[in-house]
Amino acid sequence: MKLYLKNRTLDRPAPLVMGILNVTSDSFSDGGRYLKPEDAVSRAAEMIGAGADIIDIGGESTRPGATAIGEDEEMDRVIPVIRRIKDAWDIPLSIDTYKERVARTAVAEAGADMVNDISALRFSDGMAETLARLNAPVVLMHIQGLPRTMQDQPQYGDVIAEICDYFRERIEFAMAKGIAREKIILDPGIGFGKKVEDNIAIIRGLKRFHDFSLPLLVGISRKSFLGKISGEPAADKRIGETLTAGIMAILNGASILRVHDVRETVASIKILRALR
Repeated sequence: MKLYLKNRTLDRPAPLVMGILNVTSDSFSDGGRYLKPEDAVSRAAEMIGAGADIIDIGGESTRPGATAIGEDEEMDRVIPVIRRIKDAWDIPLSIDTYKERVARTAVAEAGADMVNDISALRFSDGMAETLARLNAPVVLMHIQGLPRTMQDQPQYGDVIAEICDYFRERIEFAMAKGIAREKIILDPGIGFGKKVEDNIAIIRGLKRFHDFSLPLLVGISRKSFLGKISGEPAADKRIGETLTAGIMAILNGASILRVHDVRETVASIKILRALR
């Protein structure tokens, strides 16, 4: 697959593996572990060594019930980490933010290659125009509600059809603001305003998003719906659940897997390719 980044094209067989680097104090799985820049850079080195294609760096938790932080605090967390990783390695970096100023600084000054926006350009004025001007690709993710309220009884008629409608509108909006279509990646937002049955339906129905002919990012890593199915309450012990769901997502057309456990994911993809 071809992924059109800010200044280059990543041309590798799908799926790509996007390693999660949470520079946060309260992320659901690893909050606080990589809050210090040196710990975050060390973790990036581990993921690069394990075979990550992209690293997604976020400074604000968007877990259910999460409280938003200010721009300055978010930038203090992520910008030094992006710069230090870019100084040491040539791996593509994604900034996980919905704030225009954070995205602009990360891309224009620190060297990030793309923006992962959980709001699909809805939460921050000027985000679309900024990304168009910077020629930066964007992940448009579906979310019902806000992070702090999204799991308060989410409701859908046909979850796949409603996400398709959302994508259609968001793609049109992004392109109207000057973002090239080939710079758009779609994420159905598993776990973001979804019940267990919604998440299952999305994974089963990923092929229905192929009509957009855009890369499809899927983030299922260690999420609570997997624990509700398997009975495992501890997020960091849901590796088997994550790998199984990830393989199903690949078989149904995922282009990029966003994961905590890079080494295990890369190994599972190698096995899948050999068996296919």
